[in-house]
Amino acid sequence: MSQLRREGANPCERRSDHETVDHNTPNPDRLAGNAGAHGRWHWPSVNITPIERFGRVVLGVAAVVAGALLLVSAASAVAVVLEVLLIAAGLDLAVTGTLGHCPLYAKLGHVPQSLRRSS
Repeated sequence: MSQLRREGANPCERRSDHETVDHNTPNPDRLAGNAGAHGRWHWPSVNITPIERFGRVVLGVAAVVAGALLLVSAASAVAVVLEVLLIAAGLDLAVTGTLGHCPLYAKLGHVPQSLRRSS
């Protein structure tokens, strides 16, 4: 067994007597990110309040429109980069507002008071 553990000795890792995992083959469960034990995708939990969701969507759409309008008349490379960043930030706000899930809030463990479940 120690020979199999050497780096590069075997592309498969032995999990049990009947199961091997080939790390060179893409695993759909690993790629899905939110896949559960049975490979089904789970919708991320809502961690943004309805008011914040509305604000994110409105500001996000406004940022995308403003960035697109400014991009048309961009005069320099710096202006183009800044306007593309404005569009990207606007898309992020619009998507997180629409879905109701902010990955940064989830990573930091932030849950708004109004969304906390009483135990």
